[in-house]
Amino acid sequence: MDIIQSFYNNLASQYDKLFADWQLETHQQGAVLDKLFKKYGYSSGASLLDCACGIGTQSVGLAALGYCVTASDICQPELDQALQRAKNANVSIDLRAADFRELEKTFSQQFDIVICMDNALPHMLSANDLQKAIKSIADRVKKEGIFVASIRDYDALLETKPPYSPPYIHKTEKGQRVSFQTWEWIGEKYKLIQYIVDDEESLSVSKFECEYRATRRDELTKLLLDSGFGEVDWLFPEESGFYQPIVIAKK
Repeated sequence: MDIIQSFYNNLASQYDKLFADWQLETHQQGAVLDKLFKKYGYSSGASLLDCACGIGTQSVGLAALGYCVTASDICQPELDQALQRAKNANVSIDLRAADFRELEKTFSQQFDIVICMDNALPHMLSANDLQKAIKSIADRVKKEGIFVASIRDYDALLETKPPYSPPYIHKTEKGQRVSFQTWEWIGEKYKLIQYIVDDEESLSVSKFECEYRATRRDELTKLLLDSGFGEVDWLFPEESGFYQPIVIAKK
């Protein structure tokens, strides 16, 4: 996990630059997830664990809607960012440092909802680590509770193994910001380099490196069913309004 922690440790202070408006994004993503939770019988007031919270992109929006949010991450700089952003938004979030492969070491309680968004699960670079993560997460979900995660559409990506992702171009008050990724594939894994180019009063370029293992939907579905979930559904962006495919597993 060293390369993953280094990636987020270094990216934490610039993560919001990946969005045109981070505050707007957190409200929009919160609204999308709130609508999804309601379809499964949950609404504001439900207990929720965001086990890969990052800088709080989903946690802050959901806390603002009234969910009882606990959030954890393996990266302390991102937790520091999430704490400050929660304070700025005037919401309360219980933030903890935790590895989602070993959530039982940090949390004894179970939750109505556990989420793991923004392609976090494919950071598990082996089938064994992914299995450990899913088992650990499943154990934190109450009976009849739900687990919600989003990942890239690796079933499609593995067919072509593209060398890069399309750039995002955001206009700023002083110019523009361009962010994009290059992908170097080695079998089912790929090395990702995230570039953030600030072209404002002066030009600056930031570069962050990480690794992922492309996780197919069938593999993740089987792990969820084997870990005690009785129902697993997939929603694509055109159905959910979220930018990545979403899996919903219900106990």
